[in-house]
Amino acid sequence: MQIIMNSGLDTEENVRRICDHLQEVGSPMSIIKNGTGPVVIHTGDMRWGTIIFIDAMPGIARIESGSKKIDDMNIAAITRLDSPRSYRNKFRAGPMEQNMVLCSRAAIRAILNGTDPRFMVVVGPCSIHDDQAGLEYAKRLAELAEKVRDRIFVVMRVYFEKPRTTIGWEGLIQDPHLDKSFDMASGLAKARKFLLQVLCLELPTATEFVDPITPQYISDLVSLGAIGARSAEAQAYRRMASGLSMPIAFKNGTGGSVQLAVNGVVAARTLHSFMGVDLDGRVAQIKTLGNHDCFIVLRGSSRGTNYDKESIRAAISRLEEAGVCPILMVDCSHDNSVNDLGVKDHSRQGVVFKDIVDQRAFGNRNILGAMLESNLFEGSQRPEDPKDLKYGVSITDGCIGWEETEKLLIGAHSALGACAAAPVP
Repeated sequence: MQIIMNSGLDTEENVRRICDHLQEVGSPMSIIKNGTGPVVIHTGDMRWGTIIFIDAMPGIARIESGSKKIDDMNIAAITRLDSPRSYRNKFRAGPMEQNMVLCSRAAIRAILNGTDPRFMVVVGPCSIHDDQAGLEYAKRLAELAEKVRDRIFVVMRVYFEKPRTTIGWEGLIQDPHLDKSFDMASGLAKARKFLLQVLCLELPTATEFVDPITPQYISDLVSLGAIGARSAEAQAYRRMASGLSMPIAFKNGTGGSVQLAVNGVVAARTLHSFMGVDLDGRVAQIKTLGNHDCFIVLRGSSRGTNYDKESIRAAISRLEEAGVCPILMVDCSHDNSVNDLGVKDHSRQGVVFKDIVDQRAFGNRNILGAMLESNLFEGSQRPEDPKDLKYGVSITDGCIGWEETEKLLIGAHSALGACAAAPVP
């Protein structure tokens, strides 16, 4: 393999640091300096952990394989994972959890078609990184959900995969130890165990599917699925959604297009055929029947917010023109929470949420619910050293804290009034 350094950053000190590490791990090396070109360090095959460590060192441009092969030139390692069926068997959903998934999906469908008048709130951490803190949050939310259940249907946000505009931590499934070891086998196990714990609290679950293979591992434990703003336009995710067994939310694009989310709903309603993997992990042709339980989510965009009455009216018109049910949800976070300076501000979620609740309370039944990013404590922190992380604070987007979350849902319960009540056994 060869380590190519950046011109100008290939200083003697940076080169020495790399060579010292290679020597520590017993990797042979030779240093090549060609005129004014950057320093190139030739070495033998390196372990995945060594590649990750060196790639993070100062001065590195890229690491290349020295092989003359034509395939897998940029692949550092391929590690087999156990099949989805083996995970489902090892972390099995019992009758109680299965019934919870079935009943919560049925309740969401009833809200979508209007037979259940309750307002749906998808609320929870931006992402789950600490299962202990996540479970504490879930227990509090289960108690709150019980208090408001006659007018508000609460679904816990349980997100294990994080799409990235550029780079960053990609979620519990990808990197459960927060150290770039990318132990996906452990991540999948943690995800299933956590979902089972949440369902045991009689809380419905919602998650965003980022990798099209992930649903085979966890979809049987998910009440509501989401296709994010960066994925909603892609054919692969629309095909995937058409075969999933739970209702699916399509977010508008980061650039502002609501039409791409509408198109996603239309596409997901139809049958598709595509390549995927079956429960035994084998590549297979998947044929779907189409998913008619899809809706759009307005999450704002780089152009600004879109939760105001006019934006919602315009989105409803697009849905009607497409011939699909004119219902939508509003995401109170992301680009709908930008402040006057155009910067995302988690503390503005409450303002957006109250506005949406008021619109619904004053008769706009096209608004089926709202999304909130909430955690035990407000704000966010950088996931630099797992040992230094504050308990119950997000490591991705900023969240509102528990006290505000409770006040918002109790306030919404009061504001929505009897018109949002449903017979609850």
